[in-house]
Amino acid sequence: MIANIISKKQKFYKEILKHLFFNKQLSCADLSNLIGKSIPLTTQYLSELISMKMVIEKGYAASTGGRRPQTYSIKSGVFYVVAVAMDQLVTRVALISNDNSIVGEVEKFDLVLANNPNSLNELIEHLKTFISNSDVPVSKIAGIGIGMPGFVDVAKGINHTFLPSYGDSIVNTIQDALHIPTLIDNDSSLVGLAELKWGAAKNKQHVMVINIGWGIGLGIIADGKLFRGKEGFAGEFSHIPLFDNNKICSCGKHGCLETETSMMVVAQKGIQQFKKLTQPSILKELNKERIEESAKKIIEAAQKGDKFSIDLISEAAYNIGRGVSILIHLLNPELIVISGIGSLAGKVWVAPIQQAINEHCIPKIAEHTDIKISSLGYNAELVGATALIMDNYERLPRLLTEKTIAL
Repeated sequence: MIANIISKKQKFYKEILKHLFFNKQLSCADLSNLIGKSIPLTTQYLSELISMKMVIEKGYAASTGGRRPQTYSIKSGVFYVVAVAMDQLVTRVALISNDNSIVGEVEKFDLVLANNPNSLNELIEHLKTFISNSDVPVSKIAGIGIGMPGFVDVAKGINHTFLPSYGDSIVNTIQDALHIPTLIDNDSSLVGLAELKWGAAKNKQHVMVINIGWGIGLGIIADGKLFRGKEGFAGEFSHIPLFDNNKICSCGKHGCLETETSMMVVAQKGIQQFKKLTQPSILKELNKERIEESAKKIIEAAQKGDKFSIDLISEAAYNIGRGVSILIHLLNPELIVISGIGSLAGKVWVAPIQQAINEHCIPKIAEHTDIKISSLGYNAELVGATALIMDNYERLPRLLTEKTIAL
């Protein structure tokens, strides 16, 4: 009986910490509403968290006519999240503190996922080194959140496309190796989650978040919540069969949206056309052996007004707009957010996408759909990986005790 009582109390402790994480600071009344407990009981929980040096009083909220309520926030250094953002070529890892800031530098390493039977072990070894070098006790790491490309089954913790786990789940394999709660999700779903929690989609109800990277992902926000579909596979925007170009997609089909729009395709076209370039360009070199570097050079040049680079991105953007037109007809979103690494090119994307919408959408359906560039940019997936852990914080297996911090 005592164990059950403590377990329930721990759950509410963690719910309080979760809401303080997402909202920075809240009053007791706010927290009472969010966790569904009375104000006296919430006050008791807050007092206990203060005595454990996990929560601090943060001052009084602005007056609304009556007595100003005391607000609370999480004390610095109480817990951390290891956020992992994977694409098909490169993996980035960051340590996120409970004030939602990056501690130290974002670590980046090459990890090719396609046709790599040892990719999961490689990831685990990199994570071991990263955590060891962080100087943060494992007991203070709330969890490891990982975004990855491919068909990710969130419930089973497996990826049907990449990171083979040979009979076990990716989640179990990582947890067994690192002894830290782990959650995985599709990269574009996490980009959508990041935009919903802290980005352009915050307080919006119906949003399509386009993740422009080595593929063209989609995070779907419906009725103010991330929509994943039955098995978590919703949002495979890359694989809409839109072109009669006889190009084989990474999925094995022909003519998918990805074959004319991804940053991989933009870089490849840039490399081919650069050899025959007659117009002036600030680009000095594009190398087919360094696709990621070439893509970044094109993005940076487009930001500076380089016509050659802008033309490359504009062509991809128009074709993305054709796909977006289908989404608008099907889902009638209020907002389209351009996110991911490609979004670093900024407003270059907006005009050609809007042009395609103007040409291919029924005006009445599209008239109230806005297009915005993400303010989260390349960090969106890391932000989403952090949100994934904190959204599920109270159900993660590592619990608080009344005497120690064991996150």
